[in-house]
Amino acid sequence: MIENGTETERSGMLRSYKEAVDWINGLIPFGIRPGLDRIEQLLERLNNPHRRLKFIHIAGTNGKGSTCAYLTSVLMKCGYDVGTFTSPYITKFTNRFQYNGQDIEEETLLRLANVLKPHVEELAETEFGSPTMFEVSTALAILFYATVTYPDYVVWETGLGGRMDVTNIVTPIISVITNVGHDHMDRLGNTLEAVASEKAGIIKAGVPVVSAVDQPEVVEVVKRTAAEKKSTLYLLGEQFNIKELSSEEDEQTFRFEGMFRSIEPLTITLNGAHQRTNAAVAVMTLEVLRQYYALIVEDDALADGLREAKWPGRLEMVSRSPRILIDGAHNPEGAESLVQALRSTYRYDRLHVMMAMVENKNHRDVLKHILPIVDTLIVTEPDFRSKFDAELLADLVRDVKPAESSFELIVEKDWREGLRKLQQLTGETDLGVVTGTLYLIGDVRSRILYNSDSEKGW
Repeated sequence: MIENGTETERSGMLRSYKEAVDWINGLIPFGIRPGLDRIEQLLERLNNPHRRLKFIHIAGTNGKGSTCAYLTSVLMKCGYDVGTFTSPYITKFTNRFQYNGQDIEEETLLRLANVLKPHVEELAETEFGSPTMFEVSTALAILFYATVTYPDYVVWETGLGGRMDVTNIVTPIISVITNVGHDHMDRLGNTLEAVASEKAGIIKAGVPVVSAVDQPEVVEVVKRTAAEKKSTLYLLGEQFNIKELSSEEDEQTFRFEGMFRSIEPLTITLNGAHQRTNAAVAVMTLEVLRQYYALIVEDDALADGLREAKWPGRLEMVSRSPRILIDGAHNPEGAESLVQALRSTYRYDRLHVMMAMVENKNHRDVLKHILPIVDTLIVTEPDFRSKFDAELLADLVRDVKPAESSFELIVEKDWREGLRKLQQLTGETDLGVVTGTLYLIGDVRSRILYNSDSEKGW
């Protein structure tokens, strides 16, 4: 770093971690612009570092992050070095870029941002226009793994969709599609088939794909795409299955039945039946890599890796007195999984829920799942630019509310005051739940666990 600052300022270099993050987030006004042209140009200027890495590419509506966590945990237990790129982040911008479970160091992020900045600015002056915040973040992740840490595998989560998502610049050794649901339909298409086509866009020629999609129309799209690409498809319910053995709060066991072998018992500590599915998808992915790519996976390492996997913000108990559970159920399928878990896994006398949403979500169908089981609902707003107004959300609640439901509705625009009310309402035998957008989840998690504010965003 140049000490006197004048040459730094003249060269336009970023001088601190905060400046680097502010610069990257300053690209947000360029929006989410689907397409790979800008990232191709950017990586070409950097000599295509992504071509030196082995990626496990993961798409899906829900469960991507948890599946990434299972894969990362098991691969590390097996002795491999692992990069993990995910979005959005829960607490801090550095969460998105992990190596062996640890965030990128602030100094490293600053250095890599300064490598990227002149290329981004030059590209902005061309017909391609400025790279977006997510494109720059993706390029930074690639530089981190290809020039700093050199992992054996990179667990690589899509940002939005698949086909035109910037992460699709890579050719992975295996692709994963967790599931397909009603999310981002304003961008991906207004039918499940259209959304499935976008997610299936990560399937590459000859690269195997593992999936847990289950709707007939979605299965058809994934099967057709895999056949067109001559990619072998491993589908839950056909090439592999799971059988529940036991389930209680913070521990569930299952039997994995695959075409190469069956394994039991396997234990996970993440809650909800959907987490057994996510774990099985991860196991099948590892089984394919073991069978065809000489991945070494010892049974003990597999069992320990699954058991120790953690994923913040998903059915995570962040307080025991009072009991406060957080879950980023921001779409109908996520809400359905949350409600299923609340009914089958958790015990309580009264259920108090605080919720906030952003503008572009399917709020009505989320509420249809949540409202029948609540005793109190607090609607609030996240500290985020595209927040959904709490009064409008309350109006929607009144409109959707089943005639037979009787719960207290509280409107509190300030999520901090809403959280205080939730904590006051939640008695010793009750359960408090914070759900909806991950931008609220991140703030609440930081406030309860660390008594601090979170950075947040993509």
